[in-house]
Amino acid sequence: MTDQPPVANPMNAAAIPMNRVAATPINNNVNKPVSVSVKNILSVDLGRTSTKTCVNREPGNVAFIPANVKQMSIEQIRGGVFESKATDPLMDLWMEYQGNGYAVGQLAADFGANLGVGQSKVEDALAKVLAASGYFKLKDEISVIVGLPFLSLEQFEREKAQLMSLISGPHVMNFRGETVSLNFTKVWVMPEGYGSLLWCETQPNKGSSMPDLTKVSVGIVDIGHQTIDLLMVDNFRFARGASKSEDFGMSKFYEMVAKEIEGADSQSLALISAVNKPKGDRFYRPKGASKPANLDDFLPNLTEQFSREICSIVLAWLPERVTDVIITGGGGEFFWEDVQRLLKEAKINAHLAAPSRQANALGQYIYGEAQLSAVRAAR
Repeated sequence: MTDQPPVANPMNAAAIPMNRVAATPINNNVNKPVSVSVKNILSVDLGRTSTKTCVNREPGNVAFIPANVKQMSIEQIRGGVFESKATDPLMDLWMEYQGNGYAVGQLAADFGANLGVGQSKVEDALAKVLAASGYFKLKDEISVIVGLPFLSLEQFEREKAQLMSLISGPHVMNFRGETVSLNFTKVWVMPEGYGSLLWCETQPNKGSSMPDLTKVSVGIVDIGHQTIDLLMVDNFRFARGASKSEDFGMSKFYEMVAKEIEGADSQSLALISAVNKPKGDRFYRPKGASKPANLDDFLPNLTEQFSREICSIVLAWLPERVTDVIITGGGGEFFWEDVQRLLKEAKINAHLAAPSRQANALGQYIYGEAQLSAVRAAR
């Protein structure tokens, strides 16, 4: 996202390319694939806890696929073909691609794959995009929008080029036993968090507290698993010089939780699920333990402590001209009450993207729609 959108309404701004189009050679799980429009737009938010992916604007149709990926032999990956195809695809995502087998999501976790904390999100990105395409039963020509952390302009541009090279072009895979041919004709890459701005601005019922995001300087704080993404946007112009991602996210919080429980694994999907359950239902039993731990015994204190660390990072970064901040991401939702209160003390107006975990994927989809509309209008 290196080109500068003019001061404009969000759809005009979204129509300005964030990068060059790749040449032809931005909390409800879906239990079964939804119908896909003829536009074949795939939005993929490469979260470190889960990949959030969608093919339309409906929040309830955003699929959550655990971020685990395991490369295996063809023989290993075919070992479950005796099972019924009626099983939930989210629990049984596997494919064959270029001579290798890949398990994705819960299946990969069952085979011992972790969430890949600390790795570049370029790693395994193609497998996640292919898995999302197969899950939604996409085929033929597809436009893809993905997000990457904005750790620095140089790294973002480098990883953006790598990601576009990996994804763009034709691909043939065997997805859960069926041959699928795909051609990713357009690939856009945007900084993580920017999709939430697009989603918030295009909502018809924003409420009186939300300013006109096309006319103010706004900060976007995306609290993810691996990073906190801090984006500065002036009148819908992405301020790349004032934006950055910090290598500090929910993974640090899960490490704090795991230290309180003997034998706990901070990357365990069961632990992460327990942390995000309502008060009174937060129980986690590490493998081999005789009884579960009640996370409510210590979670409130850890949440308060971590929220203060988040706000310290945000306030140290926040440019002076910003009075409004959009909080988004899974961590944004989790820490919302404490973070909102702490920012209010600093006279900062905080707004929670809703739904917070899905907002980036939905905004990225909107960006793809606007791009394709601009292409059609130019013909």
